[in-house]
Amino acid sequence: MGKGKNQHVTPHPDGGWQIKGAGNHKATTRTTTQKEAIDIARDIAKNQGSELVIHGKDGRIREKDSHGNDPFPPRG
Repeated sequence: MGKGKNQHVTPHPDGGWQIKGAGNHKATTRTTTQKEAIDIARDIAKNQGSELVIHGKDGRIREKDSHGNDPFPPRG
């Protein structure tokens, strides 16, 4: 795992999208669109060397993007 907290993009209960660091109760940022939230969260994850976890509208994980020490790096 990376050195920073994994960043989760999730639907905000009051509408729009939010970015939350793993284990945080409050959102780091709230946005209108999911794309906006993903772009901001990706920058945070890159800076922290952590993982970006994108959730769908139903709250289920739909995508992950590692920006730290990938536990399964590609061979090559």
